[in-house]
Amino acid sequence: MHLLNPAGVNEIIIDPAPSRSGPSAVLPARPEAIRLDAATTAVIVVDMQNAYASEGGYVDEAGFDIGPAAGVIPKIAEVVDIARAAGMPVVFLQNGWDPDYVEAGTPLSPNWHKSNALKTMRARPELAGKFLARGGWDYELVDGLHVQESDLRVHKPRYSAFFNSQLDSVLRARGIRTLIFTGIATNVCVESTLRDGFHLEYFGVMLEDAVHHLGPDFIREASLYNVEKFFGWVSSVVDFTNAVGQLPPKDS
Repeated sequence: MHLLNPAGVNEIIIDPAPSRSGPSAVLPARPEAIRLDAATTAVIVVDMQNAYASEGGYVDEAGFDIGPAAGVIPKIAEVVDIARAAGMPVVFLQNGWDPDYVEAGTPLSPNWHKSNALKTMRARPELAGKFLARGGWDYELVDGLHVQESDLRVHKPRYSAFFNSQLDSVLRARGIRTLIFTGIATNVCVESTLRDGFHLEYFGVMLEDAVHHLGPDFIREASLYNVEKFFGWVSSVVDFTNAVGQLPPKDS
């Protein structure tokens, strides 16, 4: 639903849940502001694992620059804390496979050929079994982010968290309509999941300073453009914090 903003200014506000009965807040975003309701909004933390953000993890060993990833960790922690205080579900996604890599596929799968983790392990046999295997250090979340009892974890075997996972049912069971995206990588798992969410009727918002891309900077700009123009909305950590911080605490 399109609404004028509360001041009557001719600004479009997207309302994913117009039948709500509880309080809501307007999140400034591009190309339009979007109304958030704690009961129908979830924060999605994409693959903030040692594999993607720690020295010695798969991304580091595969030759990508992990330096900027450290900067998004405290921003994601801030978003998560604000969301929890408002009663928004927080979903931590973790990418990887079983220790024997059966879930990763065979040479008949494009994932076998395109996964940089699998390719790096094949090129360097001493690393075999080290990357993205459940139960291993590489698979675990970075130290700066801590899962609480109220949070959810969803395992995913491919870039999109909606493929062969419980994510869709977990969200629908809670009446979630709007997804706030943070994490790594902007142009791969984050964008893939947001795109698939679009086709499943979720409203996706990417917080541009709480995501990190893999590759040159133009890749980041392309992903933000795709989201803003075709698949969702783009906002920032400070705008999310200011908007959601206005909502009453979940225990009030």
